[in-house]
This record gives sequence, C-alpha cells and structure tokens, in this order.
Amino acid sequence: MTKIHEMFPYLCVSDANAAVDFYIRVFGVTEKFRLTEPGGRIGHVELDFNGMTLMLCDEFPECGTGSPERFGGTSVTIHLHVDDADALVNRAVEHGAMLERAPEDHFYGERSGTIRDPFGHRWLIGHSIEKVSPEEMQKRYNELS
Repeated sequence: MTKIHEMFPYLCVSDANAAVDFYIRVFGVTEKFRLTEPGGRIGHVELDFNGMTLMLCDEFPECGTGSPERFGGTSVTIHLHVDDADALVNRAVEHGAMLERAPEDHFYGERSGTIRDPFGHRWLIGHSIEKVSPEEMQKRYNELS
C-alpha cells in the first residue's frame, strides 16, 4: 500500500488575490509563493497556516474548477483549531465573513463557531474546553437525540 505523506486542502475561489488578502488579515498566515498567468489569473498560491499549507487558485472553468459560488455552495468544512475561537470568529466577521453559527460550548469538548468566508468556503473555528473520551462523547451525543 502507498504511504501518505501529507494532505493539503486546495480551495478554488472567484478572486484569489482578495482571498489571500482576507486569509492573511483574518488568520495571520503568510504567503509562501504563487504562480500567476500573464493575464493575472492565479494558477496556484500556497499559504502557511503555522506550518500547515493551504493551497488555492482562481477559477478555471475550462478545466471544471470553480468556486463555491459557481456551484451554489460547498459540502466541505475546514476545521481550524485555534487558541481563541471567539476572537477569530469575530475578526473574520469584521473582515467580511458571514456568521453561520456563533461560538458556543459543545458536548465533544470544544467551543466553536462557523463562518462562511467571502469566497463561499465554510470554516469551523474552535478551541478545546475539555478532554472528552470517545465513549463519553458518544454517550453525550446519544443524549442529544
């Protein structure tokens, strides 16, 4: 069996320049590098999320690559684990993200909230509030029903 070495989320957005600016301002990430076509369309850019890489590009409809807006939404959520979920959710909203769910404490030991960035991608932003075993998590989950 082939060994997996890494996995990178790769997002397509309608305006990669604006997305890079948003992610830098909101998440405090740094740009590693980018590849840009002569006409300005970004074919590839990598952002460093504190040692983790997020890749993104502009839309390439001729290759079937489009942003969530083009396809009417996203089925993917990116879970970002941080020191202070409330502060980061608030900062994202201040910079144009849409609040989907305000931060709250959850049965699985995390305080988290959900935003939709200006490019249609959903981010679940959370921080740990308690260590919960899988068995206890299942028990609490069952009690919700």
